[in-house]
Amino acid sequence: MIKSLLLSLSLPSTNQDDLNEEIEEMKRLANTLGYSIESSSIQNKQTIDSATFFGKGKIQNIINQCKELKYNTVFINNELDPGHFKRIQKIAGDKIFIIDRTKLILDIFTKHAKTIESKKQVELAAVQYMMPRLIGQWTHLERQMGGVGTRGGPGEKQIEIDRRLLRKDINKLKKDLLQIEKQRTTQRKSRKSVYKVALVGYTNAGKSSIFKNLSGHETYIKDELFATLDTTTKNILLNDKSKILLSDTVGFLRNLPTDLIASFRSTLGEIKDADLLLKIIDISSTDITGHIKTIDDTLKILECHNKKSIIVFNKIDIVNDNKIYKKLKLKYKDCLFISSLKKLNINILMRAIINQVNHDLNLYTIKLPYDSISIIDYIYTNTNVISRKDEFKHIKLSFRTSDGMYHRILKKTD
Repeated sequence: MIKSLLLSLSLPSTNQDDLNEEIEEMKRLANTLGYSIESSSIQNKQTIDSATFFGKGKIQNIINQCKELKYNTVFINNELDPGHFKRIQKIAGDKIFIIDRTKLILDIFTKHAKTIESKKQVELAAVQYMMPRLIGQWTHLERQMGGVGTRGGPGEKQIEIDRRLLRKDINKLKKDLLQIEKQRTTQRKSRKSVYKVALVGYTNAGKSSIFKNLSGHETYIKDELFATLDTTTKNILLNDKSKILLSDTVGFLRNLPTDLIASFRSTLGEIKDADLLLKIIDISSTDITGHIKTIDDTLKILECHNKKSIIVFNKIDIVNDNKIYKKLKLKYKDCLFISSLKKLNINILMRAIINQVNHDLNLYTIKLPYDSISIIDYIYTNTNVISRKDEFKHIKLSFRTSDGMYHRILKKTD
């Protein structure tokens, strides 16, 4: 592990419990990239310092600590604007790196991106983050020029060249992602009639392991933040023979960079198309309320906050306090308690999904002559077929679907 320091800002409006949670979260984020935050410092101020965010004296003190302890990285528990970043990095010099919260998250996403789509999504967010921070990166060239009144030196030209290249990169990435999104939209249209369930939740809440338990499909599972970035969708046959599409999505995080959310909109489109959301919460977390708020805030950004949902508390195998369960049952109506690791109450979760599917879709039975092959295929493609009985003159099909789809089927039989 690479040793490092963490610096946070506390203003009069700062909630100290939230700040402490953010600090612990930053430590886990840093660990994901192989850093160990050895000490954490909080700067209490009335307002943000206009020049260096924390104040020049505090920054100098932190840099001196790093030099004394031979650490080469300072993490900032905030997103620095380009001006603050430039001035802090200038004080830090060339041998100590300043990494703010947004840059840290972007680096983790870059590390974990596996598919072409997720790589492009992360790259787009990264170049949008980098572009306004180019100022000051080439001032060493200007210093080499010397002289009074020098204008338009190599440094200035290099900045413009880099900006132009980045703008070109941004346009190409947006174009590529738009093409991928069109393909996804076409794919979703073919699944329009199938009931869709999406797992959403705070990162590392156990969504991927729940997905594996419900679907039976192998998926990458690791105890670290943002272990998986790509949405996985599988056809699932429920215990009552109903078919659904189950999707595992990228985890959420408080203060997730806006550019990152925007870049992942196509991937998170599975959430927008879902009929039911399973909000997965780590019951062992010390900030359950904060995690649920983050989930709801992110869903609001995605315009998915009004969808039907079930709150599912995971990891009950490591929490033995009955008072916690009673409190959560009172606060969150119809919530469920499971352990994906120990496979506890997975059957209860499955039953809850079945009940919701049955509530949202109606059961119909229809008789069709044997020569109605196209209509029979249409029913199999667009509904949840529960049973089929081949009678003497007819085929009897029972299926679950919406009223609208049922009436479309009836029109085809006219």
